[in-house]
Amino acid sequence: MNRRDALQQLGALALLSSPIGLALGHSHGQAQGSFQVLKTKVPSDTPGKIQVLEFFHYGCSHCHDFEPLIAQWAERLPNDVVFMQVPVVWGKQLEGFARLYYTLQAMKRLDLHKSIFPAVQEQRMRLDSPAGALDWAKANKLNESSFRVAYDIGVNSQVRRAQQLTVSHGIESVPSMVVDGRFLTSASLAGNHEAALRVVDSLIERVRKGE
Repeated sequence: MNRRDALQQLGALALLSSPIGLALGHSHGQAQGSFQVLKTKVPSDTPGKIQVLEFFHYGCSHCHDFEPLIAQWAERLPNDVVFMQVPVVWGKQLEGFARLYYTLQAMKRLDLHKSIFPAVQEQRMRLDSPAGALDWAKANKLNESSFRVAYDIGVNSQVRRAQQLTVSHGIESVPSMVVDGRFLTSASLAGNHEAALRVVDSLIERVRKGE
């Protein structure tokens, strides 16, 4: 799904997506079959570690399906790998979802992360809006004052960073994974979600060997 359709769905409160995509004018480099090499390496936020990013969107049904698989995969990562999930930000309309994710992170309540997918996709909750996010937070017994402070002010820099990462990596669809700021893969490139994670593992080993 392209950006226009995604934003139309947000406006219509119909957030099911399959998959979401956006032409950003950023060209990927050489394709390697199951992954692509970015033309320009994006500097890591975790120097000295192998950084793996997963770009996702709460309105994407594929991201929902991928979540349990990637959660299990992340539990087995070695110490030299840092895994970070990045809520894709394609303009102002998707900032609300990013703000919610980073608020949960700040409150150390990312255990609720997986429950946002069905809330958005099945219950059609407007969790991209401040009012909708706050109602959801109160329903999940989060401290209202702490939530407001984090959501309104505390996560501004993380939301800006998510948007920068979305653009700098040329993310055109979700879920997408990037290894070492150089290699991008996804289920559409690798064949399925499980295969994408196997590709990520092989790319991690490639980076570890200095290739």
